[in-house]
Amino acid sequence: MFRLALLLLLAATPAAAHYGMIIPSDPMLAQEEGRSVDLTISFSHPFEEDGMILERPEAFTVTHDGETAGLLGDLSEATVMDEPGYTLTHELERPGTHVFAMTPVPYWEPAEDAFIQHFTKTYVSAYGDDEGWDAELGLRTEIVPLSKPFGLWAGNVFQGIVHLEGDPVPYAEVEVEFYNVGQQTSAPSELMITQTIKADADGVFTYAAPSAGWWGFAALNTAPETMDQDGEAKAVELGAVIWVHFEAWQ
Repeated sequence: MFRLALLLLLAATPAAAHYGMIIPSDPMLAQEEGRSVDLTISFSHPFEEDGMILERPEAFTVTHDGETAGLLGDLSEATVMDEPGYTLTHELERPGTHVFAMTPVPYWEPAEDAFIQHFTKTYVSAYGDDEGWDAELGLRTEIVPLSKPFGLWAGNVFQGIVHLEGDPVPYAEVEVEFYNVGQQTSAPSELMITQTIKADADGVFTYAAPSAGWWGFAALNTAPETMDQDGEAKAVELGAVIWVHFEAWQ
């Protein structure tokens, strides 16, 4: 009876959303602030600041002015939210938008009975030049920004198009979560930790962030292929994740 009650309780509890995370020290680097940006890379529940193990990714890249360079060898192991993650200091040699992207190793999640692979990216503007803010990387799945993913005031809307295998995803489900650094805020309901919105028929979604800080957007789809887990074929969740910073109104 106790086991049945426990299972029912777990079934009734909203599952915490997982996010690949690439958080830069500054989303808009000015000339007088130096020439490098620090990046913290993790796999976490951002609102609760609950870290998870991030294995060394399959790929970690930066794209600028249409050129992509691999940075996997530059990652340093680190502890992020009490779990294994990575850090990186990268010099921004030229003005414009630099897009950092991670392709992680698929992660087995017993609670969802599926593998999770979140293709994660974030955008950093260098030296007052925002050229390239709408760059599409050609990842297997990604959110292509229709609004600048930086230079937004809290209360502004962010819009993006959900792509899977290069095509828009009609009515894609998008999870939205705040990176609640220092547990600065609390949610009145567990249902508000991760908010869920849907894209329109063209794969476009819109969200107005209520407060300043980092907000993660994750568009979730299921891959056509499966992966083996203990001899059984299991589904693979493909997540297109983008991190967007909103500034406090002065």
